[in-house]
Amino acid sequence: MTTMKTKQPDKLSDQLRQIVLDCGKSRYQIAKETGIDESALSRFVNGERGLSMEALDKVAECLGLRFTAGSKPRAKKGR
Repeated sequence: MTTMKTKQPDKLSDQLRQIVLDCGKSRYQIAKETGIDESALSRFVNGERGLSMEALDKVAECLGLRFTAGSKPRAKKGR
């Protein structure tokens, strides 16, 4: 049996969208805990709009996230 590797989202916003979807909290709960309008949060998760840095900070704090810098793997030359 072959297993397919799921591609990780490249953009930070895409990663955060996926985390919100997978976190186990409803958008309503996140909106209430952060003070962000639920419709704005839904539009963000659906990829229809972005969130302000302040709102992103609130979502990250609500979900217990901490961002760290990392480097992209380098493409191999040759072959």
